Parts: sequence; structure tokens; C-alpha cells
Amino acid sequence: MSKELVAGFWDAMASNDFTYASTWLHPAFEYYMPQTGEYLKGRDDFAALNAAYPAEGKWEFTVRSIVGDGDTVVSDVEVTDGSVTARAVTFHTVKDALIWRQKEFWPDPYPAPGWRAAWRQIMDAPPF
Repeated sequence: MSKELVAGFWDAMASNDFTYASTWLHPAFEYYMPQTGEYLKGRDDFAALNAAYPAEGKWEFTVRSIVGDGDTVVSDVEVTDGSVTARAVTFHTVKDALIWRQKEFWPDPYPAPGWRAAWRQIMDAPPF
């Protein structure tokens, strides 16, 4: 059930109607980005933050994976506005059949170190 909730949330985010997408969030929703230390509370602030992002076009969300164990779900999602592409790894906590908390990491890509060249290939997406 929790994995399906998170999948539905990402589908709702793809509508680019962030007020609508926030209906997947618990009334006491909390959001945290460890890399910047930013924290926000509430559906309204979540919707406003996403709506205010200076995007070049409509946001598209490609879910790469969703794994879950009970009320904890982790998603790996590629996000693009046609100009910028990023990856979000999000830890969701579900409560009362809604997303209560999200801890979200936005890792920056970086070039593979040369010293590992003997053991690896470079791929846009894994074969699994």
C-alpha cells in the first residue's frame, strides 16, 4: 500500500499541479533536504515551493525505482524541465495512508574517476 501511495504521488507531481499533488501529503507533512539544511512544514508550503521553482518548462518525472518496507518507502526519480535534469532520492514515511515525511537528496552527477576505468563501463542507465 505504501509503495502504491508514493507511485501515485509521483504521478500527481507529473500533472504540474502541485496543490493537487500535495493531497497525497499528510496534514502534518514535513520535508527536509539534508544537503542544504532546508526544512518546511505543511502541504501549502510544499505546493508553493514547487510552483515557485524557476522552471524552463513543464516538469517531467521518471520513476527509476521505488522500494518499500512497511511505512518507509524510498524512490529514485529523474526530474527534468527540458533544460535542467536532476535526480531526487527521497525517503518517504507514511502515516494514516498519506506521506507524512520526506527526506530528499538531490545528488549532483560527477565524472567517474579514471583510476576505476579497468573495472567499469559508463552507462546512462543501469541494465537492471
